[in-house]
Amino acid sequence: MANSLREVKTRIDSTKSTSQITKAMYMVSQSKVKRAERTYKNYQSFMENIASMTKSIVAKAGSDYTHPLMSDRPIKNICYLLITSDKGLAGAYNANVFKALEAELSNNGLSLDNVKVSAVGRRGYSYIKRKGYNTFNDKPVLVRDDVMFNDIVPLAEGIIKDYIDKKIDKLVIIYNNYVNTLTQETRQIQLLPIKEINGEINPVDYEYESGISRTLDMMLPQYIEDIIYGVILDAKTSEHAARMNAMRSATDNADQVIGKLQLLYNRARQNVITNELIDIIGGANAIGGE
Repeated sequence: MANSLREVKTRIDSTKSTSQITKAMYMVSQSKVKRAERTYKNYQSFMENIASMTKSIVAKAGSDYTHPLMSDRPIKNICYLLITSDKGLAGAYNANVFKALEAELSNNGLSLDNVKVSAVGRRGYSYIKRKGYNTFNDKPVLVRDDVMFNDIVPLAEGIIKDYIDKKIDKLVIIYNNYVNTLTQETRQIQLLPIKEINGEINPVDYEYESGISRTLDMMLPQYIEDIIYGVILDAKTSEHAARMNAMRSATDNADQVIGKLQLLYNRARQNVITNELIDIIGGANAIGGE
């Protein structure tokens, strides 16, 4: 019985240590969510203005203007860009992205020979290599918690170049969209070719020193880079929220386990005390009986 009590006590102490760690990680993730959400919402306002300006200039250029990023062509090769995390302990955050990719490939009956898969995040890159997909990048694109635009520029420029060179004919991004701290939705968007630019047409009439066509030639690639950056900001906010929820659930589960173990320990301890009292009383009765 003593050994059993010692084992239960050891499990209680171990679970309490785990609970303290998960609670600390929850608080860290909670702080990161607030900071990432603020950054993402501020960038949304900036992106709305960029989209409005770009759409206005495209409308001003008219149907005579053409650009490879906007032109339709037969789709032979597709690139999927997965936005994942570098670390785990985020619940189903990464698994949902992987499931969405598998469903997309299965539903469309796509041949892996005509599909490239790229990933932002170490978890996504490991998944791609493990599955044997054709990869766009030969090493993982790592993104810090405070996402910097420079982190994603090489990736975005490489994708745009491959599209213009007709190595890929379509770009689809799969990521987790941040709804609120409790809800994140897996979403996929087609980024290339550009089908529609979201935003309202700005009535302001701009002056173009280098001409409207050359202005758009410079703006459209930057517009794609801005969207990719915004998607990563969105996904990073979702990642912190998913990890916060996972750590909160882990802490709650640990507290429940501690409660059950404590009850088990108290009952076992009570049995030990009861047995000791029975032995004392029995011994006293035996002595008195003599």
